[in-house]
Amino acid sequence: MKITKILSVVILMTGMSMPFQSKANDEKKAPETEMSMEAKVLMDRLEEIKSMDKSNMTSSEKKELRQEVKQIRSEMKELGGGVYLSAGALIIILLLLILIL
Repeated sequence: MKITKILSVVILMTGMSMPFQSKANDEKKAPETEMSMEAKVLMDRLEEIKSMDKSNMTSSEKKELRQEVKQIRSEMKELGGGVYLSAGALIIILLLLILIL
């Protein structure tokens, strides 16, 4: 009997989360393409630096390239974003934690 109640709550919460997820996907589509364009430009620059012949460069030029690579990598981390959870998923997680604990 207890399992039936738990399953019904989980199914109900899953049904509630679907509208939130579809709305979240619509809102994220536009910025995602812009971020991927910026990330693509940064990745192209990293590949260009990697393919350079560094044997003829001076130490100061190599140092500048290393600093540029560090800066590009830090920008890539910022563009990476984070983990997004829908409201329904948060409710399900909270309910499961309450039931388990």
